[in-house]
Amino acid sequence: MPESDDVPTSELLEELKWRGLVAQTTDEAQLAADLAKAPMGLYCGFDPTAQSLHVGNLVPLLTLRRFQQHGHRPIALVGGATGLIGDPSGRATERSLNSDDVVADWVERIRAQVSSFVDLEGPAAARVVSNLDWTQSLSAIEFLREIGKHFSVNVMLSKESVKTRLNEAGISYTEFSYMLLQAYDYLELYRRHDCRLQIGGSDQWGNITAGLDLIRRIEGSDSPEAHALTVPLVTKADGTKFGKTADGAIWLDPELTTPYAFYQFWLNTDDRDVEQFLRFFSMSSRADLEAIFREHEEAPFKRTAQRALADELTTLVHGERACQQASAAGKALFSGGDLDAIDEETVAAALASAPHASWASTDSDEWPSVVDLLVVSGLAESRGAARRTIKEGGAYLNNERIVDESAMADQGALVHGRWWLLRRGKKSFASVELQR
Repeated sequence: MPESDDVPTSELLEELKWRGLVAQTTDEAQLAADLAKAPMGLYCGFDPTAQSLHVGNLVPLLTLRRFQQHGHRPIALVGGATGLIGDPSGRATERSLNSDDVVADWVERIRAQVSSFVDLEGPAAARVVSNLDWTQSLSAIEFLREIGKHFSVNVMLSKESVKTRLNEAGISYTEFSYMLLQAYDYLELYRRHDCRLQIGGSDQWGNITAGLDLIRRIEGSDSPEAHALTVPLVTKADGTKFGKTADGAIWLDPELTTPYAFYQFWLNTDDRDVEQFLRFFSMSSRADLEAIFREHEEAPFKRTAQRALADELTTLVHGERACQQASAAGKALFSGGDLDAIDEETVAAALASAPHASWASTDSDEWPSVVDLLVVSGLAESRGAARRTIKEGGAYLNNERIVDESAMADQGALVHGRWWLLRRGKKSFASVELQR
């Protein structure tokens, strides 16, 4: 592969490189020339290994979107067939095989997700396809004769995804054959939709180049050249895995990761990572991003970059209203904003991230005191400590300072008729939910 500084680069490739989104390419000069010559079909595959995509999938998915903005025709492939097999890339052990029904359900869910990130109409209309469409009717004998004969086992063994597994837990023939299926996908899309570029994570390099080899062997050297481009896997400066929290993966499905939790994930980005994440994930222009970088460098405590990242990604994935609610919830909890302006679902998601307790009541006339709530929530060790906190001006109920040690928390103080929000000082929060 030639050095990037020595080859002509299309405007799109230049942008991708500035963003750090080019990990590997085959012939970069030829790719740049072909991109400049005419709109190109390109694809990226997303296997249904769960009922939702996660934030790591956004890098290749948004890269498809960037190509479409430059007039190219993206294809999002949902692996209805390969999802039944399992990709060995990046895994030390075999995947558990899911049933046909489970995979079919996940395919439809992910098909809907990827469709929201690309435009399905217009001159550069995107396609969303499943590779089960061209593999389901293919017999094992046909596959071995027409596809398998073009692969050298020696070459397959040298691919990183296979070699790593052989040095660890071993690999089954099922997962060993995954490379052939992905290569066959590229061939079919090349034939059906003039797809001449496959993109994917850098761990997919071996599978993608296997597809290039298959296209050359079957279609011949006189056919239009096909290309490969990989994007880097996202890493974090502190060494922890990107997209993982104490509660698990950050999913794109709002039922699995609430918009509030999604927003907070981006808002809590480490200062060391935020510039890289904006380059990877933001669809904003280079000029706009550089302005954000300068502002962040001058006053990192304002978290301008993190807020820009959280606002844009939450709006992109969940919509403008969900983003506004998630942002308002954070401000209400931590900056004294208006809790009544936030919908109940978002309040519930926000309070789930803070300590919480319950208060049982059988009689609507028996309401707790603020002292009671400070104790039951854990913000005060005893009733005496709670009174001292109030006396010193450090106790808040629903963001309002409590100055009376005998103050009661009645029904009117319940947020959405369910919660009392307590705060001690500026940073200690808790909620108490009324249980009738």
